[in-house]
Amino acid sequence: MKLPYPLPVKEIAERIGASLIIGDDSIKATGLNEIHKVEHGDVIFSDLEKYFEAALKSAASVIILNKESSCPPGKAVLVVEDPFEAYNSLVKAFRPFIPLTANVSESAIVHHSAVIEPNAVIGHHAVIGQHCHIQANAFIGDYSVIGDYVNIQAGALIGTHAFYYKRSSQQAHKKWHTGGRVVIGDHSEIGAGCTINAGVSGDTSIGAGTKFDSQIHIGHDAVIGRDCLFAAQVGIGGNTTIGDRVVIYGQSGIAQNLTIGDDVTVLAKTGVTRNLQSGKTYFGSPAEEVTVKFKQLASLRQLPEFMRQFNKSVSETENP
Repeated sequence: MKLPYPLPVKEIAERIGASLIIGDDSIKATGLNEIHKVEHGDVIFSDLEKYFEAALKSAASVIILNKESSCPPGKAVLVVEDPFEAYNSLVKAFRPFIPLTANVSESAIVHHSAVIEPNAVIGHHAVIGQHCHIQANAFIGDYSVIGDYVNIQAGALIGTHAFYYKRSSQQAHKKWHTGGRVVIGDHSEIGAGCTINAGVSGDTSIGAGTKFDSQIHIGHDAVIGRDCLFAAQVGIGGNTTIGDRVVIYGQSGIAQNLTIGDDVTVLAKTGVTRNLQSGKTYFGSPAEEVTVKFKQLASLRQLPEFMRQFNKSVSETENP
């Protein structure tokens, strides 16, 4: 998420109660992010020493840690007791919970040509482009950005909280406060009852021209390419990137943190647990190229007869 203004590192240190600033104390941060989405100017955190090096070598400008550490040039390290709580407090400060008091927030920007049907809800600072059609009972969450000529069907939920938790030493699950957005490209269609989670700190992005059937779920920070086609009950895990012109048939599931190449086809009821190469068709659980999987299934159909013949052969050998 981008900050509303460049935030001096000394002000960040004061806000989170940092005991020490290491490195360049003249830096101004421009955003807050998790490490897999980080950009120059961002603030990130790490509370496990084994990940310190990755955090320090990332594009981040300000790194919140719970121990003193050497700091690369052009960066600043802030030392606090609980980096997660410190980071979360910053997100809450700049994305505070503000309850809605009207169906369309006064801070939302809705193009005059857009059609907003009864009982649709448009959140704070959301942007709705020209000639959009938001059907009855749809929900567009805070800071969501909907492009031009987008159709969002009845009951769709756009920009719901990220399902992202940190497990504490007491085994409790502490929720990351959602600071990201959903961004939907022009000429897209979101079917009835779809749910699209906002990014934790970055964007969940749906590319231009992409079409969703009903009851599809898109996890936090997922990036869906242009001109994709997803059938009903597809589920996409958080932080997964899907290329352009990908077709996913019904009831298929894509795990988190994966990369699916361009022009991939995923057949119905497929379970994807690894990256998929561009231009291929996949099937099965776990997913494999369709020709390989169909050969496996053909072999399995022959297995009972094979076992019958094998057992018969063994019996004849043992009892001549």
